[in-house]
Amino acid sequence: MTKLGQLVFTGISGLALKAEEKNFIEKEDVGGVILFSNNYESPAQLAELVNSIQVLRSEYPLFIATDHEGGRVVRFKTHFTQFPPMLEIAKLESPKLFFEVASIMSEELLACGVNLNLAPVCDIWNNEQNKVIWDRAFGTDHESVSKYISSMIRGFQTNGVLSCAKHFPGHGNTIKDSHFDLPIVKKALEQIKAEEFQPFIKAIKARVDFVMMAHVIVEEIDSDLPCSLSPKAHDILRNELKFKGLILSDDMQMKAITDHRGTGEAAMCAIKAGSDLVEYRDMDQAILGLEGLKKAHKDKTIKAQDFAERLARVEETKKRFFQEYKPIYVPDIEKKFSRKASQVFADDLRKKIAEKNAQKLLRG
Repeated sequence: MTKLGQLVFTGISGLALKAEEKNFIEKEDVGGVILFSNNYESPAQLAELVNSIQVLRSEYPLFIATDHEGGRVVRFKTHFTQFPPMLEIAKLESPKLFFEVASIMSEELLACGVNLNLAPVCDIWNNEQNKVIWDRAFGTDHESVSKYISSMIRGFQTNGVLSCAKHFPGHGNTIKDSHFDLPIVKKALEQIKAEEFQPFIKAIKARVDFVMMAHVIVEEIDSDLPCSLSPKAHDILRNELKFKGLILSDDMQMKAITDHRGTGEAAMCAIKAGSDLVEYRDMDQAILGLEGLKKAHKDKTIKAQDFAERLARVEETKKRFFQEYKPIYVPDIEKKFSRKASQVFADDLRKKIAEKNAQKLLRG
């Protein structure tokens, strides 16, 4: 089995591929690349970078992913239309607006070759002390989050971008930030099912392509392992919520994972638990993660059948969405950015939100 690299997302170090990055992506047949702000200078540079990555594919194109949520979590700023946080847009109570936001995001991302947006956030902001989720959420109750995220997903789908519901089974009712610590949720499972699960159920019904697992311990699901490494949490997503798409780990370099396990071991645990792909922001860690998967294959810690199932799901998704890769023609890119209509739409959104906030203050 030589395709285990298909189960790995790697980050890269800068604005252009280094020789060792090209070698790793091509030699190991890596499944996807995740891009951050240090990989972006302009739409033209980004498109050239993506073209240089896709040339390395063995068969189907790579997933090219980024976090383009709107608000404070966007990796590409200059030239891309900047939107208010989702929590602010939700004050306007219009699912149609979210569809339009997702459509503009999709058009700009695809213009540069980015085919997977790690959004929408399906967490409910039901703990005011939680600043890691906060205004990234679409609301403070499951009804409003559910209502808006399905419109967002449809906006991505209609415009040809894959989407990812995150962070299952919900990161909104935690205080600790999994980037730096391991959050623990002590809420009753019945309550979690009635509340936190609901936006994910709506996302699955809207045919979201990926679900991202949270590095969070939910005591009533698994008191020993974070959901990203827990077979019990994955089983709920697959068998209870009937999710058929791809399960992706959150960044495996977060301290919620690295403070407790080595890179190779953690990768093995995530894939064994039921994830299809593991994500790393740095290539040196992606290399270690892949070594862990190769070891698990060699010593049969993970069954060959389990590897085969995950690889088949990845291949089937790529086959369905990426028939062939057409290199982006860079001179055409500028036409798709800084368009007046997109900017007017974003400015109008901000104006309406400001008016809504002012009305609320007057009612006070």
